[in-house]
Amino acid sequence: MISLEDLNQGKLRSLLLSLIEEVVKEKLAEFVVEHEKKAKDISIMERLLRLEEELKALRELEERRFEALLREMNARFEAMNTRFEALQKEINTRFEALQKEMNTRFEAMNSRFEALERRFNFLQWLIIGGFSFLGILLTLIKLGY
Repeated sequence: MISLEDLNQGKLRSLLLSLIEEVVKEKLAEFVVEHEKKAKDISIMERLLRLEEELKALRELEERRFEALLREMNARFEAMNTRFEALQKEINTRFEALQKEMNTRFEAMNSRFEALERRFNFLQWLIIGGFSFLGILLTLIKLGY
């Protein structure tokens, strides 16, 4: 038979078990909530770390692209400089050739002007001589020779 004491112990036991179960449930719930916050914090920290790593990788990639672009631009500017220098040399040689040609033409014109000036001088002296001769001849005719 079951005694009163056994019955009380059974109720006490079930009561204790239910109380322990409730306390354990509450404590587990608190533990889960607290650790979920920590887990969220850890998750956020991990995300931040991954984000920082990705930003660092992007920055490095951007720096490499910028350096490559800078090298390409330098190469293009150097090519343009060499083309410009070649063009400048070509223009200088053409200008020097043109200058030489113009100098020879000016020298030829100078020689022509000198020849023309000699002709004018000759004609001037011829005219002066002719008028002098005519003046002397007229003077002699007037004087009666």
